Amino acid sequence: MSCDISLGRKEPCKDSVGGIKNLYFINYADITGITYLTTAGNEDVIEAVAGTPNAYKYELKGANNFEQTLNSSRENGTTFVEQTLTAVLKKQDIATHKQVKLLSHGRPRVIVEDYNSNFWMCGVDNGAEVTTAAITTGQNMGDGSMYTLTLVANEKIPAPFLDCSSESGLSGNGITVVPGT
Repeated sequence: MSCDISLGRKEPCKDSVGGIKNLYFINYADITGITYLTTAGNEDVIEAVAGTPNAYKYELKGANNFEQTLNSSRENGTTFVEQTLTAVLKKQDIATHKQVKLLSHGRPRVIVEDYNSNFWMCGVDNGAEVTTAAITTGQNMGDGSMYTLTLVANEKIPAPFLDCSSESGLSGNGITVVPGT
């Protein structure tokens, strides 16, 4: 049966860390196809993308989060994954103000890079929707002046890994990284 598990798991070493290092936003229509690895055990890994996607890099520090929740219903016979990304962009400026507006109008695919050199693509099939974008300036001088974005994607599977372990590996997947200014 295709839904039977096929692998156990040992308790891993304590050698990983949490946190999101970078986000890369890709306009949804810029990816026209996705190729997955075909080697056994790696079918959920993106090997390459078709089209001419630019990935707009956003560097992050601090309170950012990427969570994937699997939702299954025995009654309906359905399973889907809700991917929720919360990103805090510090310091308001005119250019970021415009990009936040554009992100909220589109449905980008988002590559999430963590501090363990993992890369995932959030919204791989359906794109990610900005559900809230809070533009906040604190009351006191030590408070933040920031954008807090929440993006949500609903997908059939968890965000697939990309076949790379560094930013330069994204170009090997057919993605051009556009650094921030």
